[in-house]
Amino acid sequence: MEEALLLPEKRTTLKTATTWDTYKEAMKKVSYIALPMLMVNLSQHLVRIGSMMMIGHLGELSLSGASVATSLTNVTGFSLVLGMASALETLCGQAYGAEQYNKLGIYTTGAMISLLMVCIPISILWLFVDKILIFMGQDPLISIEAAKYSIWLIASVFPFTILQALIRYLQTQSLILPMVLTSVATLCFHVPICWLLIFKLNLGSCGAAVAIGLSYWCNVLLLGLYVKYSSSCEKTRICVSSQEVLASIREFFPLAIPSACMVCLEWWTFEIVILLAGLLPKPQLETSVLSICMSVASTLYFIPFSLGAGASTRVSNELGAGNPEGAKLAIRATLTISMAAAIICSSVLFCCRNILGYAFSNEKEVVDYLRDMTPFLCVLIVSDCIQAVLSGVARGSGWQHLGAYVNLGSFYLAGIPIAILSGFVFHFQGKGLWFGLNVGNLMQSLLLSLITSFTDWKKQASMARERIFY
Repeated sequence: MEEALLLPEKRTTLKTATTWDTYKEAMKKVSYIALPMLMVNLSQHLVRIGSMMMIGHLGELSLSGASVATSLTNVTGFSLVLGMASALETLCGQAYGAEQYNKLGIYTTGAMISLLMVCIPISILWLFVDKILIFMGQDPLISIEAAKYSIWLIASVFPFTILQALIRYLQTQSLILPMVLTSVATLCFHVPICWLLIFKLNLGSCGAAVAIGLSYWCNVLLLGLYVKYSSSCEKTRICVSSQEVLASIREFFPLAIPSACMVCLEWWTFEIVILLAGLLPKPQLETSVLSICMSVASTLYFIPFSLGAGASTRVSNELGAGNPEGAKLAIRATLTISMAAAIICSSVLFCCRNILGYAFSNEKEVVDYLRDMTPFLCVLIVSDCIQAVLSGVARGSGWQHLGAYVNLGSFYLAGIPIAILSGFVFHFQGKGLWFGLNVGNLMQSLLLSLITSFTDWKKQASMARERIFY
């Protein structure tokens, strides 16, 4: 009534102020999840990077074997588990928004059982890594070294699976601080234990793999104790009821399979490009520079990936609560933050293009090549900041199947063919391969943007309520 009595210009000012306040609040909610998740993701990433750094001091053969094993286990195991666990972002996020708190525990238990079952064939595959690599034409000595590392890494895939489920369980409730504290504590545990196993007990690269497994178990134990005893998890406590859990497994797999496809199709593309670089006229230079570019891109990717986790949580919560307008506001707010991050990161990187190479190599040829590659790298970073957020929206909404089709078309019908043509046929070498990656990434961003723009969010909210209540 009071607003109706105001003059038109004052009503407009009040409405604008209210809209801006609402928008700021949405940005604050996303940042509250995304910034701590950045610390969680980086800490977990450093567990494996720290191991590789220590292995590097054992010699070229140990480093080569561990690097090849890491690439193969990422493709055949860790990416698959990570992708499947993302289904919980839909199920737990929407259940929490709908205030069906007991279902979070049921969904998480069902996901853990499902993912642990998937780990069995993965483990069997890793027992034959040396035979697989030799069949692919890799050096026998490197293949044998990679097999040792992979076999000991089997002990880490099981806690990694449980850890991913627990992270989604807590993330969808916006309980981020416990994850930050436990991941940092795990990293602090990992560094001395890894050093002890590698250098003092003389276990070599096998010791690094054992240390990764112990660190993941440590993280699982710490988070498990929090979930069991914290009052914050009282309503959503993980429980085991055979009938309900069995039903949740049937709900989990239809979302988990397209989630895994969505993650794996994108992840595998970058591994394929590195392999293709080894077939170019100067394989050592091309592989080195593209690996450096990939390292820079993957490190910076944690920023939009964490924002995507924030978008996924906010969108799933709002849809579960039957609030489509809130979901749309969360998407706009997250994209605003992500694009600001993209502009800052790409600008800094471009300004540092002349000195960036010296952080990785003293070879002038590498430094100059990396300088020329930096503009291509900046394009990838900008498109990553769009697609990572919209991929999070896909996970929160439950349309991972569309995301899988988008990634299949973007990378395997466009990106990789263009990379092969420009790299090998038109002789643009590594720049051509990276150009193909950029085309794939930009197409992925465009298609996800179109799908998000034309999504009927009222229908999505209705589907989310049906998923949770029926």
